[in-house]
Amino acid sequence: MRRKVWLTTALLVPCWVIPTAAAQKSCAALTMAKLQNATIVSAADVAAGPFTLKSPLVPPNLPPVQLPAYCRVVGIAKPSSDSDIKFEVWLPSSGWNGKFEQVGNGGFAGSIPWLAMAGALKRGYATAGTDDGHTGSPVDASWALGHPEKVRDFGYRAVHETAVNAKIIVQSFYGKRADRAYFHGCSDGGREALMEAQRFPNDFNGILAGAPANYWTRLLAAAVWTEKALLDSPASYIPASKLPVLQKAALSACDGLDGVKDGMIEDPMRCHFDPAVAECKGGKDADCLKAAQVEAARKIYAGPKDKRSGRQIFPGFEPGDEATSGNWELWITGTAPAKDALLLAFGNGFYGDMVFENKDWSHNRTNFDTDIKLSDHKLAAILNATDPDLRGFRALGGKLIQYHGWADAAISPRNSINYYESVASTLGGGNEKALRKIASFYRLFMAPGVGHCAGGSGPDSFGNYQIGIGNPPRDADHDAFTALERWVEQSIPPERIIATKYADGDPRKQVIMTRPLCPYPRVAHFKGVGDSKKDSSFECR
Repeated sequence: MRRKVWLTTALLVPCWVIPTAAAQKSCAALTMAKLQNATIVSAADVAAGPFTLKSPLVPPNLPPVQLPAYCRVVGIAKPSSDSDIKFEVWLPSSGWNGKFEQVGNGGFAGSIPWLAMAGALKRGYATAGTDDGHTGSPVDASWALGHPEKVRDFGYRAVHETAVNAKIIVQSFYGKRADRAYFHGCSDGGREALMEAQRFPNDFNGILAGAPANYWTRLLAAAVWTEKALLDSPASYIPASKLPVLQKAALSACDGLDGVKDGMIEDPMRCHFDPAVAECKGGKDADCLKAAQVEAARKIYAGPKDKRSGRQIFPGFEPGDEATSGNWELWITGTAPAKDALLLAFGNGFYGDMVFENKDWSHNRTNFDTDIKLSDHKLAAILNATDPDLRGFRALGGKLIQYHGWADAAISPRNSINYYESVASTLGGGNEKALRKIASFYRLFMAPGVGHCAGGSGPDSFGNYQIGIGNPPRDADHDAFTALERWVEQSIPPERIIATKYADGDPRKQVIMTRPLCPYPRVAHFKGVGDSKKDSSFECR
């Protein structure tokens, strides 16, 4: 799930022998390659030059990315009679680094992630992506109506089929297999990443999973819950103009818990914020919240719970970045009641098109007692990537890095912690020793002040979105994907990753601050001396 989010991965200078050009086939000859449940539609050389993509998923003023010459392969996979999985594989004409990188999608998918592929190609990778089996907007699920096989393709089959066939194409073109295979995706791409580790542990040696929408059925139930909280009564709705009131109150309560006041909450798990402190008590309405708005905010922070058992259905959102551009207004509140909020669009799409298969379904019809059970029964086995048993991936030597922004207003960041701890419980008993045990192949990094995949008030550049613009650091200390490669290829696990905040979120502009991201459950703490905008002033505890 995303809108202003860009997914890519990072560069590592190869240290092995690269096949010579003489070992390569011509690009056009790839149309004869024999694939699994798939055919190649076209294979053509593309000259070096600028690559420009206009899409709702990319920043509006993004300059062209200069790409090297490559072979562009377009294919279609049909593992079922109703499948139509479009995929592409891009192969560097020269300078291949010997590796393969597949990139993930976002939302309900519907298009091939070309921009992420462009970033991978520029760094020397053979790369691939898929539309997940249908064409359309990432906030539209109407393609699912009456098409259970397409839902299955979206759930797990498209990514796997693409991986299998892309590897065949890579080997056919270069005359050798890729030395390593990697996957990177955020949001739904993060769900795809965890799905691969769980279902197809042999597909990739290293996986980078960002803000995963892996508990899909409960995530979309929480989306509807959040919107209903705002629409409970005409007085419940919190307009964008009131979000600074919440953010100011949250920072007043919890900023500084890490030893320094810097405008963001380092560890929201230590923050116990009650929005009642912002309730109007005779002051100006612009500076406070009405009682109904306070109650709506409480529900959003708490997340949905089962009325009978009190059990948490899905965690709520964290305080501290409510008013930041691209956060609550984009995902939660919208521009007016029941208008423009992405969570509302995703919730309606999921229940209307996938669960009830009724295009006229509305969130007003939600019955949490029955609807969640129905969605779990019908779709959990297809869409959810929540299996904590990663022994197969671990046994094959796989390495997994997961990251999640604490300011995410699309997917609760605690969902990542819940999954990580479920793996620890399954593989090692669920205590502190178990967390250390799974850290041998799986590490989670929580990013303070970072929104959905990127953005937010905090340092949000750490290899999570690299689209070939500017010159952000590509070393393993600053780039999560390069850290993953080093872990896979040199057995050196990441002890911290330094995140950077650039002016306007643009890596071509000034560095505003740097901060270490620590492997969970460790958290960055200010040492008490030094510049609080520099990572050297913090340590992981």
